[in-house]
Amino acid sequence: MDNRYRRDHGMAYFSDESVMAEQTVTKKLIREYNRAMPFEPEKGRECLDKTGMAHGKNVYFEPPFYCEYGSHITVGENFFANTGCVMLDVGKITIGENVLFGPNVSIYTAGHPIHPDSRNSGYEYGIPVSIGDNVWIGGSCVILPGVKIGNNVVIGAGSVVTKDIPDNVCAAGNPCRVIREITEEDRPYYYKKQRFDDEIWKKIQG
Repeated sequence: MDNRYRRDHGMAYFSDESVMAEQTVTKKLIREYNRAMPFEPEKGRECLDKTGMAHGKNVYFEPPFYCEYGSHITVGENFFANTGCVMLDVGKITIGENVLFGPNVSIYTAGHPIHPDSRNSGYEYGIPVSIGDNVWIGGSCVILPGVKIGNNVVIGAGSVVTKDIPDNVCAAGNPCRVIREITEEDRPYYYKKQRFDDEIWKKIQG
């Protein structure tokens, strides 16, 4: 088995010349994306598409954005990542629809062995990360390998997500933990106990 096969199947692999060559192509494209956006959106989108990233409509990464392959990322419609997003997509990163990232959100699928002898061998791994629909990840959050975040979740700013997060909850902290459920009682509020005014509330209700 070659190292690209190993990498793509969650096995220990070594970053040999073939692996590095793939990364080099993507790094050039992402550099061009960061130069182009937001002032040359067509050029920026073309660079993103050339990485092989699978994405729906209305997907935007505020520069600077960084990823290693792009082709290991799938993003649903209506996605926005604020500045400084990092996706170490050695393993697959799957993101649903209507997802928001605050500034400096990092997703790490990549890792190294714990024992120093094993780590010094140069072998590493990539374990997939998935994020559901209607999720807001606060600024400066870090999501670690293997994590699954459910639907309708809010992750508080500065959290380090080390374990799976279920649907319909607010979670925060280091390590990130569930704080409370999100319920219908939250619907009329835009910030803590500040309610939407009547004009906006009518628009939200349709």
